[in-house]
Amino acid sequence: MIRIEGIAAFVAIVEGGSMSEAARRLRLSKSVVSERLAELEKSLGGTLLRRTTRKLTLTEDGIDFLERARRIVREIDAAAVAMAERRGTLAGPLRIAAPVTFGRMHLGPALYPFLAQNPEIELTLDIDDRRVDVLSGGYDAIIRHGTITDSRLVAWKLAPSRRLLTASPAYLARYGTPASLIDLEGHRGIFYTNRGVADWRFQTATGAIMERAKLALGMNNGDMIRDAAIAGLGIALLPAFIAGPAIRSSLLVEIDVGYNPEAEFIYMAHPEGRNPSAKLRAIADHLKKAFGDPPYWDPA
Repeated sequence: MIRIEGIAAFVAIVEGGSMSEAARRLRLSKSVVSERLAELEKSLGGTLLRRTTRKLTLTEDGIDFLERARRIVREIDAAAVAMAERRGTLAGPLRIAAPVTFGRMHLGPALYPFLAQNPEIELTLDIDDRRVDVLSGGYDAIIRHGTITDSRLVAWKLAPSRRLLTASPAYLARYGTPASLIDLEGHRGIFYTNRGVADWRFQTATGAIMERAKLALGMNNGDMIRDAAIAGLGIALLPAFIAGPAIRSSLLVEIDVGYNPEAEFIYMAHPEGRNPSAKLRAIADHLKKAFGDPPYWDPA
């Protein structure tokens, strides 16, 4: 007899990429996950995964079974959620990915009261600045800052997000304050490497244009970029949710070069074609109210 637990273990292993990650997601020991997979393979009469010391690879049978297994797990989860929602309860598992700095500074404080009011929601929040694949990563949604480029996703805007050119008073006293986009070319820049060289984009009457300073430092963490700017190492283009407190306390100064950086948003995105659960909609609605419009972190 094929057991649901084995199917769920198989899907978690594939989406997590390892037995250890599957065990973490399922909150089980690695040995239990391995036993459930072995029992499933025995019931099916075939091998689903090839195991080596370095990685797990789907067999032909595993590739054929995977989509059906995912569909079974989704249907069972959806049925359980639907029953809970008919009782007026937001319940069941939910997996969301979010960026590090925004998660620490704003998402966590906004989410905690909501989760306290809805204790039957089982939320797993993955905090990571890398760009994750919602579908293959097994996420219900992602929360991101910027523009959305993946056409397979449906995005809900949670809040507008201004980006600000900033530098410390000491840097501006030493190197001068740029007054135009062209002036930026003579300055030192601190860049967010996850976005690449096209990060500094400004909106003009004829469309968006890219401008950048000379590379002084590149990093993939917003907190450290802010701190480097405060230390006087260069000009940084920072989201208001990071730069706001430093601007209010005069540790950073906003620079006006005549054009605003491209408009961006804090958004939640979920896979297209997948009906989002009531609890995911409820979280999105809660976050919209908690952040405000304009958002509370915007120094303007």
